[in-house]
Amino acid sequence: MYFIGFDIGSSSIKAALVEARTGKPLGVAIAPEKEMAMLALETGWAEQSPEEWWKYVCQASKKLIADHRIDPGQIEGIGVSYQMHGLVLLDRQGEVIRDAVIWCDSRAVAIGQKAFDDLGNSRCSEQLLNSPGNFTSSKLKWVKEHEPENYARVYKFMLPGDYIAFRLSGMMNTTISGLSEGIFWDFSKNDIASWLMDYYGLDAGLIPEIVPTFALQSEVSKRGAEEAGLQEGTPILYRAGDQPNNALSLNVFYPGEVAATGGTSGVMYAITDNLSVKESSRVNNFAHVNYTPDNKYIGKLLCINGAGIQYRWLLNNLDVNSYEEMNTLAASVPVGADGVVILPFGNGAERMLNNLQLGTRMVNINLNNHNKAHLCRAALEGIAFSFVYGMEIMKSDGVEARVIRAGNDNLFRSPIFSETIASLIDQEIEIYNTTGAIGAARACQVHRDGLEAYGRQLKKNDYVMSYKPAADKNPYMLAYQKWKNELEINIKTN
Repeated sequence: MYFIGFDIGSSSIKAALVEARTGKPLGVAIAPEKEMAMLALETGWAEQSPEEWWKYVCQASKKLIADHRIDPGQIEGIGVSYQMHGLVLLDRQGEVIRDAVIWCDSRAVAIGQKAFDDLGNSRCSEQLLNSPGNFTSSKLKWVKEHEPENYARVYKFMLPGDYIAFRLSGMMNTTISGLSEGIFWDFSKNDIASWLMDYYGLDAGLIPEIVPTFALQSEVSKRGAEEAGLQEGTPILYRAGDQPNNALSLNVFYPGEVAATGGTSGVMYAITDNLSVKESSRVNNFAHVNYTPDNKYIGKLLCINGAGIQYRWLLNNLDVNSYEEMNTLAASVPVGADGVVILPFGNGAERMLNNLQLGTRMVNINLNNHNKAHLCRAALEGIAFSFVYGMEIMKSDGVEARVIRAGNDNLFRSPIFSETIASLIDQEIEIYNTTGAIGAARACQVHRDGLEAYGRQLKKNDYVMSYKPAADKNPYMLAYQKWKNELEINIKTN
């Protein structure tokens, strides 16, 4: 018997098959072959068609089942992971009213900031644990203001994963975790933030039924089965946004556990039961997948906009052929890159730097002594230092990290990068070979067997290695302090 997981990204849809008894991953299918398009009607906008997501879910599902020659009746459960903060609008017949406003769309920034100021920074921080910001609730307000004819047709709004579950089942529902990422949830009252809805003039009746994150949320309908190649009645057992799901995929559920991602941008997602909002302007707070009114496990999310994109820029502009070659060059240079410092913040505004657009800075380069190997080392260290800097922010916001887990991809495959972070925070970094789609499939097991059994299977199937702190941390500490001093100088002068 099997579980199937879907990961609804903005570039592609992934479907993963795992063995239900052991949690062993069997395969992943991806659709489409090329990246999905985004529609940008104006600068800063980003929209996608929810019907396109569904089309590719169906393609990936059918391909996965055909490739592994399994009977759809052998699938015991479905899990869904999805791009966070999107807005999907449905009419009473379940038809999409307009294209989805997705996570990277910035049209509602001013609306969220005005709400933060009008409603009071303290109230928003203490009850929402966030500013309304550019999240789903503010995007819905934008539709009400600018497209009243569309808003008048809305029967329910949904997050992207809610929509896929609806297409599978015909049932409209959502989760507390999902509502919190859209900034609809009042953590102090454990209920819908009706006061924010009232301020925005939004009808609370537009919120779908709330179901638990791990539960029999719904079952695949006859129509959903026919279109996706599944069996009618297959249970949908799990749903979460991509960052909470990434944490789940890495067995990160409890205070002190941190999930890290080092792709084009970087993410530190730490679990805490401390409702501190000291850093709410730099850190987002969402209900984690195992949040309940009695166990308020919060996922604190810190994004580092300039991460892997810095290393990719060097790949494209140095006379090198691969990241492996760059890593070898970097390893030929000592810790601290002989004084070269790179601030890797060249990918737009950095929320953790209070939305400062600092840009990439390369300093202390001696044209007689330094070469591309120094640039490679300084880039890896600079990105790693930005993760450490982010961890310092999170520590000031009540996070006490005791373990960091990361996927076996992108930056964390570099020993220099991972060992630098491990040495400076004095914690092991555990590396696992897993993905969001696999995590979403395995999450079905949590409903059946609980979190402890899930964690044991993950360790058995996916653990790759650990990076330990260096025996001599002093060179790392000196290099980090030099980098941090340079950062603070540039913050003051910008």
